[in-house]
Amino acid sequence: MLFAAVRSASAFSIRSLNHVSAPQKASLLKHFSTAAADSDTLINNRISRAPVPSSLDARTLSENLDLVLSHLRSRRASDEALDAAKTISTLNLDRVSLIKQRDEALQQRNELSAKVGMLMRESKGEETEEIIGIKAEATTVGETAAGVEESLAEIESKMNSLLASLPNLLDDVVPDGDDDSQNELVSEWGDVSSLPKELGWDEDFTPLWHDDVATNLGGWQSDAAVGMSGARFVSLTGDVARLERAISSYFLDRAGQKGYTEVSPPLVVSRTALEGTSQLPKFEDDLFKIMPESHTCNGEDAFLIPTAEVPLTNMHAGAILEESELPISYCALTPCFRAEAGSYGRDTRGLIRTHQFYKVEMVKITTAETSADEHEKLTRHAQECLEELKIPYKKMRLCSGDVGFSAQHCYDLEAWLPSTGEYREISSCSNTGDFQARRMALRYRPAPVADANADEPKKGGKKKKKAKKPKPVLCHTINGSGLAVGRTLVAVLENYQTPDGDVVVPEVLRPYMGGLEILKKK
Repeated sequence: MLFAAVRSASAFSIRSLNHVSAPQKASLLKHFSTAAADSDTLINNRISRAPVPSSLDARTLSENLDLVLSHLRSRRASDEALDAAKTISTLNLDRVSLIKQRDEALQQRNELSAKVGMLMRESKGEETEEIIGIKAEATTVGETAAGVEESLAEIESKMNSLLASLPNLLDDVVPDGDDDSQNELVSEWGDVSSLPKELGWDEDFTPLWHDDVATNLGGWQSDAAVGMSGARFVSLTGDVARLERAISSYFLDRAGQKGYTEVSPPLVVSRTALEGTSQLPKFEDDLFKIMPESHTCNGEDAFLIPTAEVPLTNMHAGAILEESELPISYCALTPCFRAEAGSYGRDTRGLIRTHQFYKVEMVKITTAETSADEHEKLTRHAQECLEELKIPYKKMRLCSGDVGFSAQHCYDLEAWLPSTGEYREISSCSNTGDFQARRMALRYRPAPVADANADEPKKGGKKKKKAKKPKPVLCHTINGSGLAVGRTLVAVLENYQTPDGDVVVPEVLRPYMGGLEILKKK
């Protein structure tokens, strides 16, 4: 039985094979072609997702509880998350029972009402004692149905709340691991010694932190920012501010050349919008909430955006698109606001982790069939930005314990920072499957399959009926930084500094700096 499910769902897993290594590909193909009837067959220490290619609803979770629990454990989820999944399964059984009770009661009421009608016709409109009794019985049955409906609504509300707390299932290619130390290296680009050789770094030169480099350029005003806004805010001035703007413009122009439509979205969004992209309800502590006395979004709580992913993906919330419109590709440059509630004491210096930062976000809305390919394309677009800037980087596949809540598969791009001699995340590119689309009711209508015999007449001369329109199905959504502007500025300042304290402007940014080639130390 599971083999049939694996075979029917193989489009999801097989199409994902274009972004895995040859050994992994061989392993996965072997899995799908062998005895998949054993539901305990594990891929990366969890049950294969193949039987459940879509995101979870209550019924799917209940029918595949062992698989769901396996993925939650792989994510190193809390006991509360595991209990939530089990509770949903139990509540779904109660829900099915209540639906049966309600339907039986409604059917009985309809039968009684029909009987009343028949008796009224026979009595020529006179209400006999029998009719009065049947009416009373119908009323009682109707009240029973209403009571069951009320209980059903309570159960469904609780189930929906619990479902919202559960993360996405994982793509089979996601490696098992506890945290970022166990992420998988996919590829590396660049030689960390190339730029130092070009810029004349010798063995005695110790590369400075980006904030020291910016200070030497006269463009670092952190004290002023902290004085007016508090910790984790920075002001940039002069050439450094101009360099930041150049990076932003370059990223936007490049995204446009790759087919992304530029959007200038709102920076304030509703609770519903954040629920759609799954920042809420789980991550409310990381958001900047606006006081309702100041503003609400159509009567809902209002928040500053943590990323342009939220407004870009919600551009089509509740819509039914046509397959011919897909994929849709959007990009936007926005400030992003994050409270960083869980990061106390981490990265307190410089631009690595601030409450406000600029980012060029890329978002794709596509079909399940093209989802994996579009994820690869989006990630590649981010990689190309780093390569044109000549910043060495690593492409990492996030492990099960590090992948984001809404992602089924995620790549991180990590740029080389010479001051600390390490690679740091500069872009995260996630395929969320239909996880977000289900939450925001984002669907598309597949193109109808042409029937070669549609115009041929039936026997008797009548034409065949036209094929019905296919039912709408959930879209897939993909998002990624292309790139984080502040962290790119960090990488440029550190990698392009000279022993004299100057900064060489990368060639691709010079047109955005009026042809300026070197930022001089003040």
